[in-house]
Amino acid sequence: MYFTPNHHLFRQSLRDFLQREVMPHINQWEEDGELPRSIYQKFGEMGYFGLMQPEKYGGLDLDIWYTVILNEEIVRVNSGGFGASINAHPYLAMTHLKAEGNEAQKQKYLVPSIKGELIGCLAITEPFGGSDVQAIRTTAVREGDYYLVNGSKTFITNGVNSDYLVVAVKTKPDAKYNGISMMIIDRNLEGVSARKLKKLGWKASDTGEIAFDNVKVPVENLLGGENQGFFYIMQHFVLERMILAIGGTAAADYALEVTLQYMQEREAFGRPLNKFQVLRHRIAQMAAEIEMNRQFIYSICYGVEKGEYLVKEASMAKLLATQLSDRVATQCLQMYGGYGFMEDYPLARMFRDSRLGTIGGGTSEIMCEIIAKMLIDGRVEERPLG
Repeated sequence: MYFTPNHHLFRQSLRDFLQREVMPHINQWEEDGELPRSIYQKFGEMGYFGLMQPEKYGGLDLDIWYTVILNEEIVRVNSGGFGASINAHPYLAMTHLKAEGNEAQKQKYLVPSIKGELIGCLAITEPFGGSDVQAIRTTAVREGDYYLVNGSKTFITNGVNSDYLVVAVKTKPDAKYNGISMMIIDRNLEGVSARKLKKLGWKASDTGEIAFDNVKVPVENLLGGENQGFFYIMQHFVLERMILAIGGTAAADYALEVTLQYMQEREAFGRPLNKFQVLRHRIAQMAAEIEMNRQFIYSICYGVEKGEYLVKEASMAKLLATQLSDRVATQCLQMYGGYGFMEDYPLARMFRDSRLGTIGGGTSEIMCEIIAKMLIDGRVEERPLG
């Protein structure tokens, strides 16, 4: 009920592209700890960064189902780091450019970003402030035609190799959420430095810790209104959580797919693994949960496409889908036995990469608190602008 023949053609074309341009290189990129700029350019040439962007700026302005397909297919590359870096550019950095950027900013940053010529990242999380956005300490003090920015960010996807950063700063330090602004900071500005972090998983992504030391940012790089940044961030969390939910469910589905193939080929005690009842029932249980999550997520996407603000439902989807992905990866690895622990088999990487799903983009505990506040306290935790 959601996908048309054109959607299915797009899925097959995308799958062929990933098989040709990404799969042969993904192991090397995992070792490198980053993606080459060339793959961003290829994604840009194919229009994949412009699926949700206006045609005026070189985008395709397509419906949400193309984005769903993109995220479902990227999972099949079996590299959480690849998916993180590719998605952080259009669905984190470019989302703010599209929504809050003025015409000059869109021409300077959004147009080349859609083409894959510039790479962006979103820098919110800090060493002392993760899910608590209003607690950020990075400051931006107005001095004439510039803001003087000081502070640090951490766990930033594309934090080392991006060309520009969309950064949350405190422009009114004494205020809490009413003192946050968003601005674009060019990588090459004096005082911007970054180092790559070593991680358990998502190895193909250049996750960085960034420092700002008296960085002079032009006033024209302010995104939207001053001190409105918190509300911009909250507004876009629905999309971020939906992307993570789509990816989590797709990752669980792909883990199950490769495990079923292995169970068909692997024999124990004279018969294939898929003939053992206890394993068959585990497969059935996981398949049922995956399908239930997928249909719930699709229903939310349908509502978002119609303009509904579904923060509670998106938080629920992110919570359940990432937990499911983590659980399925663990159970599927178990079905591989000792081979599941070997790097030559797909489950080792899936196991590592799935673990971050319940942490990144708001931990499971934060998702539960948002849901609880809305259900129990009757509060609207995150209000859309307007």
